[in-house]
Amino acid sequence: MKKKYYIRQKFSFFYTAILSLLFLVLGCEEQNKGPVTIYLIGDSTMADYSDNYDPGKDYYKTRYPVTGWGQVFQEFFTDVKPEAFNMLITSDSVLVDDRARGGRSTRTFFQEGRWRKVYENLNPGDIVIMQFGHNDAAVNKAERYVDIEGYKEFLRLYVAQSKAKEAIPIILTPVCRNYPWEDGQLSNIHGEYPQAAMDVATETDTYLIDLNQLSMDAFSKKGQDYVTNHYFMNLPPGKYEAYPDGQSDNTHFQPEGAKAVAGLVFEAMKQLEK
Repeated sequence: MKKKYYIRQKFSFFYTAILSLLFLVLGCEEQNKGPVTIYLIGDSTMADYSDNYDPGKDYYKTRYPVTGWGQVFQEFFTDVKPEAFNMLITSDSVLVDDRARGGRSTRTFFQEGRWRKVYENLNPGDIVIMQFGHNDAAVNKAERYVDIEGYKEFLRLYVAQSKAKEAIPIILTPVCRNYPWEDGQLSNIHGEYPQAAMDVATETDTYLIDLNQLSMDAFSKKGQDYVTNHYFMNLPPGKYEAYPDGQSDNTHFQPEGAKAVAGLVFEAMKQLEK
């Protein structure tokens, strides 16, 4: 009798353990079904101009074709397979939340409370992609300028606070501008800022995408004439309502340029390994 009771008790314990494990697995799977949010923080080259960037104004009449690469980033996540990203993304659903804003440096993005709004909404497994440098380097604009040490310190802050919320930070070096060209190749215009970003990534053991080098290489392959007229905001007079006199801008992107940069970041994310 005692032996039968012992067997029943042992079976009951085994059954309970199996059920508990099953519920745990199903619970994890259910949790992973929720979307991973990719927060983009940075400057105008990353911003979404179509999403209430100028409240009350029609984007297509007042700003188009200017397009930040973050504006078209969501399009790349229509069929997400976590294994393609080495499990960097743990869900088959991704939501891109573009918080980038024109004219912002690492310091002003923080001072204006923009980072706080991101931080308060971070969940474990979310991703924070940060791309600054264009405005940090603006020595002639004191309201946004941040020296190299300050730049590194704010990147450290974004990284540390992301990790504190169990989110995954990714540091990007600043995307290239359409100058200077030397012997058919684009060269670095960002001084020491790309290296500073790489240094912080190494120091903090954080994922890095060297977008400066990737974009210089990709644009150089396309050629100066092509990227000048198709990637950057160099526009002829009379073609776009928002720019009746045309435009000469070798920093900001047309839709084709934005998609090219977004594609570089997307593919680079697949190469990151935990």
